[in-house]
Amino acid sequence: MISTPDFSRTDSIYEWVKAVPFDVLRHERLYTAEELYQGYEPSDDEAQDRASFAKCYDSRVYQHFIEQGKITLNMGESVARTMHDHGIHLALMEFLKTHDPRRCIGIMGGHAILRTDPLFATITLLSKRLTEEGFFMVSGGGPGAMEATHLGAWMAGRTDEEAQEAVSSLAAAAESFQNWQWLPSAMKVKARYQQTEYVSLGIPTWLYGHEPSTPFATHIAKYFTNSVREDTILTVAFGGIIYTPGSAGTLQEIFQNAVQEHYLSYGFSSPMVFMGKEFWTEDVPAYKLIQHMVANGRYKNLRLTLTDDPAEVVTVLKDFQKTIPY
Repeated sequence: MISTPDFSRTDSIYEWVKAVPFDVLRHERLYTAEELYQGYEPSDDEAQDRASFAKCYDSRVYQHFIEQGKITLNMGESVARTMHDHGIHLALMEFLKTHDPRRCIGIMGGHAILRTDPLFATITLLSKRLTEEGFFMVSGGGPGAMEATHLGAWMAGRTDEEAQEAVSSLAAAAESFQNWQWLPSAMKVKARYQQTEYVSLGIPTWLYGHEPSTPFATHIAKYFTNSVREDTILTVAFGGIIYTPGSAGTLQEIFQNAVQEHYLSYGFSSPMVFMGKEFWTEDVPAYKLIQHMVANGRYKNLRLTLTDDPAEVVTVLKDFQKTIPY
């Protein structure tokens, strides 16, 4: 119900929604990397590259987001962001009509994992193997473990040697997303190893817009509201989630996911696979805590695996497919 005096506010809201630098009615399609980076022309000159990056669609939206405030009190801006995220949600539901979420595997892990870290190559090859086994991968769509996830999916169908070459090329150009050559080096590798057969889903957010979205994801659902984004990642990965070493964000995802599995929120429990025995039992002993809570009945229905072996990860996820409700 809108009271008569409030009608005067709707015109200003409408004008604001029309003026924002993002499409508030994205009901039919997810983003692609090409669309997010529209207007960006990579350059070998750092100053020129940075200037071009600042003009692309993704950067302009992020700059607008920061200027208006991560939490805005502007009603027009709130309406625009909500409409945009609703459209992304609808587009994602359309995507999942043709890509069965029961075959969707999530990989969670640190955004700060360097391309030179052996873990980056391990995640790449694991994601590649799972994609070739008929799964499709989802991550938070940023750098680190997330980039490795989508790189692996992008390299599916090629040899492991080619995937290793791609990793080496990226590492030689820029080991971290904080290096300005991170994005152009990814685009060069993507252009060198072109493919149209395999898909992966990245779900980033403008809340962390200082972290560039990986161009290796073929479909990108980018949200303004991070809480919706986080829940969406954990929800669509019905085939299971792999937790690689990470910090605060990864820990949040572990316990948020455990709640869904405990309550069988979507009718069944999916695997929670912790890759890195020493990390998850000694460095960050989250696995020990969860085991303790399971033993005391605080958690139920959890399907837990702790391993250092990528092959075991694949076996656990494939075996689960034999029991998953269809």
